[in-house]
Amino acid sequence: MSRKGDPYDNACIESFHATIKKELIYRRRFRTKAEAIRLVNHYIGSFYNKKRKHSTLGYCSPNQFEKKQGVEEQENIL
Repeated sequence: MSRKGDPYDNACIESFHATIKKELIYRRRFRTKAEAIRLVNHYIGSFYNKKRKHSTLGYCSPNQFEKKQGVEEQENIL
């Protein structure tokens, strides 16, 4: 269980929150809560996971990294 106000307990999600705020939230005004939810879901599903490169993942997107890991795991099993 993480402590309140301690960002080092969950550095990955804190980094993600900073990224989504800088790249999406602070760049626009949402007209409705539904619009904000739709655009956040689109950002995560269509950009962040599929296209955005991450240095900690060897400059792969999360989806590319998972596919690569799946192939490597299967090769280790065989």
